[in-house]
Amino acid sequence: MRTLIFLLALLGATSALAAERCDARVATRTVAVGEVRLAYQSIGRASDPALLLVMGLGGQLIHWPDEVVVRLCGQGFRVIRFDNRDVGLSSWRHAAPSINLGYEALRYRLGLSVSAPYGLRDMAGDALGLMDALGVGRFHVLGASMGGMIAQHLADLAPARVLSLTLIMTSSGAAGLPAPSSGLLALLARREAPSREVALEQQADLLAALGSPAVRDDRAGLLRQAADAYDRAFNPEGVERQLLAILAEPSRVELLNRLRVPTLVVHGTADPLLPVMHGVHVAAHIRGSELKLIPGLAHRFQEAFKEPLLAAVLPYLRAHRQTDHWAQL
Repeated sequence: MRTLIFLLALLGATSALAAERCDARVATRTVAVGEVRLAYQSIGRASDPALLLVMGLGGQLIHWPDEVVVRLCGQGFRVIRFDNRDVGLSSWRHAAPSINLGYEALRYRLGLSVSAPYGLRDMAGDALGLMDALGVGRFHVLGASMGGMIAQHLADLAPARVLSLTLIMTSSGAAGLPAPSSGLLALLARREAPSREVALEQQADLLAALGSPAVRDDRAGLLRQAADAYDRAFNPEGVERQLLAILAEPSRVELLNRLRVPTLVVHGTADPLLPVMHGVHVAAHIRGSELKLIPGLAHRFQEAFKEPLLAAVLPYLRAHRQTDHWAQL
């Protein structure tokens, strides 16, 4: 009986320690990285393998759902999420020249060069600088959408440091891939708003358009998501600059062809912004990569697709974490 009580107490203590270790409500800190300050959170033990999460266009670190972060941490990772430059609580580029987004978007459609204050490779340098500042030598990377594009550059900049690459709903940026509808692009570019109320309605419209046709969104829920992001930080000019960084980017096919990092590519069959061939194309150009297509997934982390996404990603990350663990012994 004493043995049983001891074991139950031990299990309870282990569970409590795991819950404390993977608490997504940790403080947000900032660190200077070159010309910017980056806001970040570190969830998990510093001694665990690091997993860096890189968010997409206009997204803040809060757009990585807490429950997903906890599940990733529960696999034995130290999960690091951060705000890219120009969004959230990271540095905003206040001194940038005025931007005519419509003009630059037209140049992009005509195949002409696009001017941008900075590029995706600069943003990859930010991410690498963050890991330097945290004293993390080698790490895993998971990027979504624009974050996946940044992650591609990150793996190219520091191939010896990136242990594995997971790319979700992203693109190679190659010419000839299916384009999103002009209506969706218009929603994406619509950032000016005269009031908080209008801004929330616009963001809810965009979230709905990026969602899966197989899922009926709750408008009130979309407005709550929009409000959380708006009240934390609202910088439409910063999102415009990030969008210009994407438009100014040439094809990354040559970059992908030279990558030798273990890579998983995950894409949805119902993605309206980067249709499924974008993911197929990325996987086709990274030697040895794995491709997982999720039926019905669009271009958002929707609750209905949380488990299919985790089922695609967790075994891959777990396998590579174990490989790294045994290599270090």
